[in-house]
Amino acid sequence: MPDVPRHPHVETALRYHEAVARFATGEELARFFHEDAVHHELPNALFPEGVVRDLPAVLAAAERGRDLLSEQRFEVTGVVAAGDRVALEAVWSGTLAVPLGKLPAGHVLRAHIATFLEFRDGRIISQRNYDCYESG
Repeated sequence: MPDVPRHPHVETALRYHEAVARFATGEELARFFHEDAVHHELPNALFPEGVVRDLPAVLAAAERGRDLLSEQRFEVTGVVAAGDRVALEAVWSGTLAVPLGKLPAGHVLRAHIATFLEFRDGRIISQRNYDCYESG
């Protein structure tokens, strides 16, 4: 990864992605978020209409992810920060634990992701994801 700027929100953003990669749920995941957080996942191959989640929905989605995937990881390729905002670019891969549509269990999904985080009181108040999934 390129040099990471020294910024407290960058460190939090990286720790947050590490927690997601190890399937953190409940309080372990919630501690990264402000109670009024909103997550916007823009339209992509898995969510063609996109999805907007409040904190309880984010936590519920994390629980579902544990059932769908056997492992996942983020390779952070770039990050910039200014004030209370962090932009993070990563390549994500996730191995299916169960079939998904025509894809068999064991298939590895890959996506190129841009994540934009806004912080309030040291926690994520807003997250916008642009997930570009590789085909097949």
